[in-house]
Amino acid sequence: MITADEALERLRAGNQQFVAELGGNNGDTSESRRRELVEGQEPVAIILGCSDSRVPAEIVFNQGLGDLFVIRVAGNVVAPSQIDSIEFSAARHGTRLVVVLGHSGCGAILATIEELGRKPEDQSRKLRSIVDRVRPSVEALMETEIAKNPEELIRRSVRNNIRMSVNQLRRGSQVLEYLIEEKGLRIVGAEYSLETGVVEFFDY
Repeated sequence: MITADEALERLRAGNQQFVAELGGNNGDTSESRRRELVEGQEPVAIILGCSDSRVPAEIVFNQGLGDLFVIRVAGNVVAPSQIDSIEFSAARHGTRLVVVLGHSGCGAILATIEELGRKPEDQSRKLRSIVDRVRPSVEALMETEIAKNPEELIRRSVRNNIRMSVNQLRRGSQVLEYLIEEKGLRIVGAEYSLETGVVEFFDY
């Protein structure tokens, strides 16, 4: 088992390799690695990321088979099933780092902004489960001067949404709270830039 800080440094290094297109030894997808993992797994980090096809965690962090325990959902929002999955990996596999990975230009953020601009009767019922979870990250900003600048509104909303998910995980689970206090679990936020490929980490 590696520590949260060691795992974070590995992800930083992997992302640097990805951005530089250097590849490296971390992204092991070989037959021998596959066979090794038949007996079990010890992922170095848990990633709660967005379902967006442009943000595959294993690739942007240059990791291989068995390295990351990845949960993907539109808008990297926190719901009971995501919490359960994170608890499972943290408790069962001893993983000590959780990263909430959002990204620039997030479609779930854009959809939420669009929905909040519509009359209630015109809003989509199918989007409601995602929009309702993203809404608090956007709503307060839409009542400020920031709302006049669409690009800044999206940028700030993405950050707010990541922050909210991090806080929900830190305070929404007795299991995770125990692991944070007693076992060195760390939960951090990160944003992937679609434009540059760089992941910026922040510890709220």
